[in-house]
Amino acid sequence: AERGTKSQVRQVPIDDLDTLKECINDEELFNKLMEDQELLEELISPLDMERVMAGEQSPLFFGSAMTNFGVQLFLDKFCSMGAKPATRLAIKQEEGVVNKEQLDEEGDEPIPPEYGEFTGFVFKTQANLDPKHRDRLAYVRIVSGQFQKGMKVAHSRSKLSKKYNLAQAQNLFGSDRESVDVAYPGDVIGINNPGNFAIGDTLFTGNNLIAFPGIPSFSPEVFAYIRNPNTSTYKSFQKGIDQLLAEGAVQSLRQRNDDGGGPLILAAVGQLQFEVVQARLKSEYNVDSELEPINYTLARWAMGGWEAVDKADADGKLFGIQIVQDRWKRPVLLFRNDWKAASVAEEEKYLELQPWAKPPMFE
Repeated sequence: AERGTKSQVRQVPIDDLDTLKECINDEELFNKLMEDQELLEELISPLDMERVMAGEQSPLFFGSAMTNFGVQLFLDKFCSMGAKPATRLAIKQEEGVVNKEQLDEEGDEPIPPEYGEFTGFVFKTQANLDPKHRDRLAYVRIVSGQFQKGMKVAHSRSKLSKKYNLAQAQNLFGSDRESVDVAYPGDVIGINNPGNFAIGDTLFTGNNLIAFPGIPSFSPEVFAYIRNPNTSTYKSFQKGIDQLLAEGAVQSLRQRNDDGGGPLILAAVGQLQFEVVQARLKSEYNVDSELEPINYTLARWAMGGWEAVDKADADGKLFGIQIVQDRWKRPVLLFRNDWKAASVAEEEKYLELQPWAKPPMFE
C-alpha cells in the first residue's frame, strides 16, 4: 500500500505453504519469509501467556504504522490477550498522610476491582499535548470502583481532607481524544494535571486513605548542564523545562542551596533523553538550548539527609564526589564510577544511599 493508505490484510497460517505462495506470488519473497520464520523459531521462545502475565515475556508483533499494515491485527490480538482487572495490594489507613517509609512498602491490603470506592494510580504524565493550550495530563489506570465525570478524589501524598475535582477525563488513542463520563476498573483515563500528580501517585474516594506502592524513577547515568543561549526567551524556556521535568522525561538537579538562579543539571538514563528534551523545547516552545556534559556516571540519593552528608563531607569521605540537590532539595551524590559508590555505601551506611527516590508528600 502507498504511504497514508490502508493495506488490504489477509491472514494465512504460516504452515499453509500453498496459499502463502499464491498470495505472495514471488519466489524470492516467499523464500525470504521462510528463512525469517526459521530464524525467529531459533532465536525467540514460543509465546507463553502464563509467562506474559507474569511479566517474564513480551509478545512481539510486526507491522508498519506508516502504511497501516498490521496495526489492526495488533490491536485485535492485544485486546484478546489482555488480562482482566486484577486485585492490587495497597497501604490503607483511616486518617492522616502516608509517610515516606510506608510509600516504600509493598502494602498488605488487597484492593479488588469490586472494592466499593474509586481507586486508581498515575503511571504516566505528559505535558503540552495541545501546544495551543499548553495542557498537562496525568494518565490514571483505574483499579476499583467507578470513575464519574466531576467526582472529587483524594490524593495519596496530600492530606485526606484535600480533594481534587476531576471535571474532565479523556480517552486518548494516537491523536484522537474522546471525552469520558464513566470509566471502570482496567480502563485508562487522562485527567488534567494541576501540577500535583506525579508518577506512582494514588487517587481515591472514601474515608480510608489508599496508597498503592510508588513507582520509582530510573536511576540516572548521564548528566549535563542545560542553558538557554537566548535571554529573550527566558519565560518560554523555563516553562518548557518545568513541564518536561513534570513528565519525568528527565530529572533535574541543582547545586546545594540553589533556589533556581544557578545552572540547571539534567539527569537521564541515556543521551537520547537529552536529545528528546532539546528537540521538544525547539518544536513545542520555540526555544534553543545548549548542553554541557558532566563527567559523572551515576547518582545516589542520600536518604540519611543533609546532616549525614555534612558529616561524611567533614570526615573527608566524599572527595571527588559532587554534592547536589534534587527538585525537592534532597541531597544527591554524583559518582564517577560504581566502585566509588559501592565503597561509600558500604563504609558510610548512615548516608542510606539509594539509586532513586520517590516524590515526597505534601505538607
